[in-house]
Parts: sequence; structure tokens; C-alpha cells
Amino acid sequence: MQSATGMTYDKASGKLVLRGVSPATIVFSDRPKRIAGHMDTKEFVPFWSEGKDSFAKDPPNATVSIFGEQALTQVVATLRNPVLAGDTLTYEIRVLQGEMPARGGLVSVFIDVIGMPMTPISYAGAARRRTYYYR
Repeated sequence: MQSATGMTYDKASGKLVLRGVSPATIVFSDRPKRIAGHMDTKEFVPFWSEGKDSFAKDPPNATVSIFGEQALTQVVATLRNPVLAGDTLTYEIRVLQGEMPARGGLVSVFIDVIGMPMTPISYAGAARRRTYYYR
């Protein structure tokens, strides 16, 4: 899960820009072992394209939760090509369900890893990281 203090979305280019993104990405798995922890977001982004089952080859689905002034908006999308520049993280997205607002406040991105056993936030991938713990 990634969080940021704000977001913008350009429908024409399909770019989601997370501003003030947290330096830590939360990771967890419930199978085959329950693990939880975090990894540096700057380590997560390059890891995106590693391995035969990488997110670059099979982009993950994600739920994007945007906190607006009046309501919470939730959108399901696929994520591609992350680019991190300082505390700004940009994804190319394809909206699958919901309506992505052009801008919003606090935002959380929950990345689905079902079927991706070697990604950094699956058990096998997280077991390769230094920052995790068993529950």
C-alpha cells in the first residue's frame, strides 16, 4: 500500500500523479506465511520490472482511494510504468471501475498481488527484503 498527500489525474494521458508520497510502501501477505512490513518506495519502483512474473509483464490491479472534501472516491485500475522523482510518484493507469477525479487530497493505493508469487509484496518477494516481520 502506498499513500500520498495529494493526487492529480490526466484522463487524456492516463497519468496518475501522487504528490507527497510516503517514503515507505507497506507490504504484506497471508499465504503461505503471514508477513507484514515495509520497504522503501525508492526500492519498490525499480523492483517493479524484476523477475519472470514482474508487474511490468503483468500489470497489477489496484484500488485507489481518494479523500475529497465531501466524500471518499474509490477507483479500480491497472498500474503501469511507475516513475519516482523525489516525493512524486507517477503511474500510467487504465481505469477499470469508477471515475477518477482530476485532483484529490489524501490518497491510498492498494496493489493487488494475487497470482504474482515473485513480486516484492508477495511472500516470496517480501522474504527477499530486509524489512519484514512474521506475525
